[in-house]
Amino acid sequence: MLLGSFWSNPLVESAGYFSVVVLCLIVSMVLFEIVTKYKNWQEIKNGNVAVALATGGKIFGVCNIFKYSIEEHNSLFEMIGWGLYGFALLIVAYWLFEFLTPSFNVDKEIENDNRSVGFISLIISVGLSFVIGASI
Repeated sequence: MLLGSFWSNPLVESAGYFSVVVLCLIVSMVLFEIVTKYKNWQEIKNGNVAVALATGGKIFGVCNIFKYSIEEHNSLFEMIGWGLYGFALLIVAYWLFEFLTPSFNVDKEIENDNRSVGFISLIISVGLSFVIGASI
């Protein structure tokens, strides 16, 4: 009985969701590192603002999707599953952005610090995270 009340404590529950989402965010950033042709963290370290914008948009997008997932699903496993599904949709959106801009290579432009492309990438990630979140 004491253990049951411990796990249902809002502070413990919040810490649990936070910990799981941070872990999922780390996994998603590793996957984004694999998907993009440039090395996100090395480029950010070198001062590439376009990469920082695009990466910041991805971080916001993933966190926003998990926010919706926490609000809408009752179990931790449902929350993780729907959050990761939303993340997969965010990757599809990134590929669509690349596909729908045949006149230039999005990854190459961001790697070359084209801040306009980095900013649009941020807006796509953030904007679509609201749509994805609302749908999960």
